[in-house]
Amino acid sequence: MLFLFLPTFLWQFNHLITYWVLPILTVIGAICLWLLISDERFKRFRLTNKLGFYKRIANTLWLFFAVMLGSTFIFALIAPESLFKLPIEGPKTWLLLLFLYPLFSALPQEVIFRTFLFHRYKTILPRKRHRIWLSSTSFGFAHIIYGNWVAVLLSTLAGYCFSKTYAVSRSTLLVALEHSLWGVWLFTLGLGQFFELQA
Repeated sequence: MLFLFLPTFLWQFNHLITYWVLPILTVIGAICLWLLISDERFKRFRLTNKLGFYKRIANTLWLFFAVMLGSTFIFALIAPESLFKLPIEGPKTWLLLLFLYPLFSALPQEVIFRTFLFHRYKTILPRKRHRIWLSSTSFGFAHIIYGNWVAVLLSTLAGYCFSKTYAVSRSTLLVALEHSLWGVWLFTLGLGQFFELQA
């Protein structure tokens, strides 16, 4: 229902939810967080896990900077007219994005697609690599609401990286930070057009 039916349903009515995506994510993320905290089997330290955070933060940042440099070079070659379009043409919108995206998009998604999914399906998928693939594919599939294959493909690839980070670090905080960096960079670079809904 959550990972297949709901994205399909929202895709059918994506023209009506332009201004409701973040509230929907926030509510679902809050529900998933409540279910996790209410479950005695869930180890709450995984929400932050400072030890896992500090052990993996360097790798996370190095990977992000490598992707940032590589994507800038490639995008400058294939679509120079769109490079850094948002911060140049809409600085106020870009600054608002820097604040809203981590709290109301990245964090709820990581609670849903990583922390909740990994815990929920641990019994039937005991191997982490299976949950990594389930997490990344369901995360990519959820982006069908944007109605283009670029959003689905990029989200699946990013979802795999986020899932690997969570599986190794067991830290929602770290993977939410990673998601925030990648998401904000995507809009900064000029790929935000593929992750926008039209009213």
